Amino acid sequence: MSTHATTGVAPARAVVRHVVSHLVVPVLLATGMALAYLGAFHQPEPHALRIDVVGSGPQVATLAQGLQNKFGDAAAVRTVATADQARDELRRLEIAGAYLPDPTSPTLMLATAGSDTTAVTVQRMLGPVALASGQPLRVEDVVPTDATDPTGQGAFFYLVALSVGGYSAAIAIGAASAGRLRMRLRVALGIGAAAVIAAVTTVVAGPLYGALPSSGWAIGALAWLYVGAVVFIGIGLHTFLGRWTTLALVSMFVMLNFTSAGGVFTPALQPGFFASLHSFWIGSGLLEASRRLLYFPELGIGREVLVLVLWALAGLGLTAVAALVEGRRRDRTAPAQGRHEAPDTPTGADATPATRADVPAGAQAGTQAGTQAGTQAGEEIEEEIEESVVA
Repeated sequence: MSTHATTGVAPARAVVRHVVSHLVVPVLLATGMALAYLGAFHQPEPHALRIDVVGSGPQVATLAQGLQNKFGDAAAVRTVATADQARDELRRLEIAGAYLPDPTSPTLMLATAGSDTTAVTVQRMLGPVALASGQPLRVEDVVPTDATDPTGQGAFFYLVALSVGGYSAAIAIGAASAGRLRMRLRVALGIGAAAVIAAVTTVVAGPLYGALPSSGWAIGALAWLYVGAVVFIGIGLHTFLGRWTTLALVSMFVMLNFTSAGGVFTPALQPGFFASLHSFWIGSGLLEASRRLLYFPELGIGREVLVLVLWALAGLGLTAVAALVEGRRRDRTAPAQGRHEAPDTPTGADATPATRADVPAGAQAGTQAGTQAGTQAGEEIEEEIEESVVA
């Protein structure tokens, strides 16, 4: 009786320990998500937001200085001579807004395609200035968004879809093929998966929903490069981190990526840490390139493409290092496996009783252990892929 109780309790404890070990990743993911998203988004405040006051003369200079004193570090106010100059700066994403004082119809010039949240912030800052003069504020949208992308955030949600597909593909390839396929073949599978993910997501975002109202093919090509970089990094990291790769990829391509991309708030409205990431993180490279192709084509995308290329090269470099490490691991384990290989004799159902009796007990135990290890490895692969999908 006690024997049965003992054998029943031991497996239960092992299962509980196994479950608890897998719960560590979701707890860390929740903690990281809370720290990243709330830290980046819960209290946006402008920092040195560039605002122009249009006009010349002492009255305009006094107004600009008064606004600077009022806003403090939240804004960087200067004067420009003409409204056309302010419009050109909005088209070049050099300023967040411009205020044209007028006794009868003061005007606020914005570029909502650059950032809807920034435009709203500027309007809230300068709206009271016009109201204080007793005149309604006229708003001129110099670079408006497309009718099918009214908030200008279609490219950001496009980035989200690509990122989730990319790191999930990396986990699937890494978990299912690690130790079974050469790194070269895994990278080839990653390139193919990246192409499919980018193509499907671009079709959904562009022709289906209109979130990419123009330059769909060019953006789709950059998306392929982006997803490829994510997949390469994931495949390479899996060699070193195993089932912890999910946590690493979600941290890199969700927690830090979405919060620094500039899709919800531009760097001028974010804390310094996330604003600094915007200058070189991979998500901001794709998002800013997409935004420029869609609404600011005269600006060019050379710097943004360079960011994506450097991340892709870093991912390929990581896979090369991982391939070397795996090769050394195989070299170390091959002699040990050779010493413990069982004699080449029939086993299982096809073996006769006499033949099975001739097989050493150690070899039979080794065969059973290998079968159990293979089953356990398969279960761990399935669990790891499920964790990546849930994340």
